[in-house]
Amino acid sequence: MADPAQHPGSRNQIVFGIVLALLAAIGFSAKAILVKLAYRHPVDAVTLLALRMSFSVPFFLAAALWSHHRDDAQSLELKDWGAILGLGFVGYYLSSLLDFLGLQYISAGLERLVLFLYPTIVLILSALFLNRPLGRQEMVAMGLSYAGIVLVFVHDFSGVHGSGMALGAGLVFASTLTYSIYLIGVGQVITRIGTIRFTSYAMTVASVATLMQFAFTHPMTAMHQPISVYTLGLSMAIISTVLPVFMLSASIRLIGSGQASLLGTIGPVSTIFMAQAFLGEVVSLLQAIGSVLVMAGVVLIGQSLHPKKP
Repeated sequence: MADPAQHPGSRNQIVFGIVLALLAAIGFSAKAILVKLAYRHPVDAVTLLALRMSFSVPFFLAAALWSHHRDDAQSLELKDWGAILGLGFVGYYLSSLLDFLGLQYISAGLERLVLFLYPTIVLILSALFLNRPLGRQEMVAMGLSYAGIVLVFVHDFSGVHGSGMALGAGLVFASTLTYSIYLIGVGQVITRIGTIRFTSYAMTVASVATLMQFAFTHPMTAMHQPISVYTLGLSMAIISTVLPVFMLSASIRLIGSGQASLLGTIGPVSTIFMAQAFLGEVVSLLQAIGSVLVMAGVVLIGQSLHPKKP
């Protein structure tokens, strides 16, 4: 099955897909701010992740039930269930776990830089396995975006040191690779299964896996946290999990996995400005220049997605 981006829909659909991808990227990026606020309290990463998924899973279960009882819902085949289990486990649970493990060894700045290599990996995998050649404009846009990201995070490199840096970077890169595989896989099966149905089922799988991890590694007393931690966990569930997950899935269906992932490069930029607003971090000149480059890349991507006039 061809990448959806090879068969673009109407101009309105493409614009809507771009907007959804951008909003999803901003929502996912807000997670870093919420986590930073939560870490001001004595809560560890696994507990915080379990809280996030505990608040998220009711929404996904409700969406799964709604999609299951729709009149046009088709019976899922064995390969469909395999895709749901595999992609939910790899794309959301395993990717998150590797990311959190890597953060034990490297700075958040380096982690974000490595993590946002995923658009290039998606495009390379698409070219290798989906026979989708890379266009010149996509290459230019990707170059601008990643040059901007390097500038945005270059100041973090001076603070990165320690013997575990290579291990941490490797773990985060593995997280990036697993998420890229998810994006490629979901682009192939979401049309057959349906956006809401697939996303709700896959995220339920990831939520169950996350809660099982917590149950095997933590006592239940670890859930005794201040009200503010629960509030931040709920915010992570809605703002940075439920809404962006569905928006990203819909965007992939409208504009394709490669373009949706490229638009996600706006995420680090939005994180910087949210950090300034909510955490009091100062935006440097390099970060400002990098933000301009990333936005220029996003504009080029948007232009490449518009259908050409006959």
